[in-house]
This record gives sequence, structure tokens and C-alpha cells, in this order.
Amino acid sequence: LVSLLLIGIAAWGIGFGLISSFKVVGVVIAVGVFLFFIALVGLIGAVKHHQVLLFFYMIILLLVFIVQFSVSCACLALNEEQQSELLEVGWSNTNSARTDIERNLNCCGFRVFYPNETCAADCLRTLHCKPCAPIMEEYSGMVLRFVGGIGLFFSFTEILGVWLTYRYRNQKDPRANPSAFI
Repeated sequence: LVSLLLIGIAAWGIGFGLISSFKVVGVVIAVGVFLFFIALVGLIGAVKHHQVLLFFYMIILLLVFIVQFSVSCACLALNEEQQSELLEVGWSNTNSARTDIERNLNCCGFRVFYPNETCAADCLRTLHCKPCAPIMEEYSGMVLRFVGGIGLFFSFTEILGVWLTYRYRNQKDPRANPSAFI
């Protein structure tokens, strides 16, 4: 479900023009497809009682848990100063994201608005634009807490999946011939 949600959100973001960076959308879709294939391996392994598939599913799911738990904790641990530094680095390193932010948040410039610089926002016509940093900092704090909480929740469901896979991986197939194991 998480993989399909990631793919759907990426498609929705590009469909409504909220995201114009194909690199970002490509990475989100690639992660969604990867998670979908991992879930498919687990499903096939569980249905067929295939120990090797379940072993690989368990190991990959454990690695995904470690990465997701780490990223979730990092999202929740960032303070406002660190968020501001990350936003400034992101602002200065990409033009496509800057254009998207200015257009969607109706702001110009990062900390200070200069009327002679190029801007994609509608407020440039009236020359009464606010800088983007305060707006982005407000949204980023909310988004980081939301993403960190959701990631933490799903990371614990993944560790539950690892435990269940480990627990039931070595059980006999109830449909198999009982004398085949002797």
C-alpha cells in the first residue's frame, strides 16, 4: 500500500503541476516501484512457502526498516536552525525547485525580495511580494513532523513484518505431503 501511495502521490504532484522536477518524481516513483517488488516477493514467498524468497524478503525489509527509522528520527530531530540551513542550501542549489516554490507559495526571493530579479510568482506584478524563507520554514516544520511520524509508524509495521517472516519462515507447508519431510 505504501508503494502504491508513493507512486500515486508522485503522479498526482506532476499531474497538478505542483512538482516540475522530474528527478524528484523519478526518485519517488523508483522507491515506490522498489517497495512494490519487495512486497510482491514477500507475498509470493508466503503463498508458496518458499524459504529462500522469505529470507531475502526478511533481509531487505530489515534494511528498509533501518533506513526508514533513521530518516524518520532525523526528520523529527531537526530543529528550526537546521531546517533553515537545509532550506537555504536547497534554494541556492536548484532553479526548478525555486521556480515551483515561488509560483506555488506566491513569494519571491529567499530572505529578501529584490524587485529587479526574476520571479515566477503572481505577486511580482504588484511588487508586493514576501520573501519565501518564512513561509517555507512554517511549512517545512509541519511537513517534517508529519513525514517523521508517518515514517516512524510504518517503520514499526515493517519490523513487525520482519518478525513475522522470521517466525513463520521455517514452518511446514500445511498442504505438503507430510511424509516428504522424513
